[in-house]
Amino acid sequence: MEILGIDVGGSGIKGALVNMETGEMVTERFRIPTPESRKPKAMAKVIAKIVAHFNYKGPIGCGFPTVIKKGVCMTPGNLHEKWKGVKVDELFSEATGLPVTVVNDADAAGYATMNYGVGKDKEGLVVMITIGTGLGSGAFLNGKLIPNFELGQIPYKKHDKIELWAAASAKEREKLSYKKWGKRFNTFLEYVDLIISPDLIILGGGTSKDWEEFKEYITIDTPIIPAKLQNHAGIIGAAAAAYNKKALVE
Repeated sequence: MEILGIDVGGSGIKGALVNMETGEMVTERFRIPTPESRKPKAMAKVIAKIVAHFNYKGPIGCGFPTVIKKGVCMTPGNLHEKWKGVKVDELFSEATGLPVTVVNDADAAGYATMNYGVGKDKEGLVVMITIGTGLGSGAFLNGKLIPNFELGQIPYKKHDKIELWAAASAKEREKLSYKKWGKRFNTFLEYVDLIISPDLIILGGGTSKDWEEFKEYITIDTPIIPAKLQNHAGIIGAAAAAYNKKALVE
């Protein structure tokens, strides 16, 4: 079975069809820049354009970059403040005319990695960190998801949340070298290590492919590995979330 997975990010919204047996994308990824306003209606229109691009009719899985509870956006994250309290699954369903399952984007990426990638069969507490506009995090205990583990929201010094200082967007915005940014990211990982003491950390998101560039600046004792699915994990995991929901219903 093939399901459309969509990964909503602060800079781009991407989609592809995913084979649910293998966890592989069966189409090229289609990307549309996230509207500058980052408001609900504008972003819902982009979701509809992605669906139309694939001429798709079926359940949709969507990874979303905020805390999601029962389809509701609990915090706006890096998006517009109007997102708070929006029933995201219903908004996207209205825009597309199709059933939409919405999950936190880092949870989606982690789900893909734990089921189809390097996290498969890993025991203990495994944390997936996605490095992008923000710092997403998904936690798994013996392979089972602990939802909405938003470690990037930890306050740090003058910053409301540490992701404003240590995410890939900060590296780009301040034109930081891998050394300077890597030390910042290491500070974030030190907090993660101190607070929850995971058995393994898996790095995802686009910056994870540059692991060799900054790994020498990471000093925590917890094992760290990059996710081989990298920037496709959000799409694959979102599709898997919709697939599992459909299987439960049927």
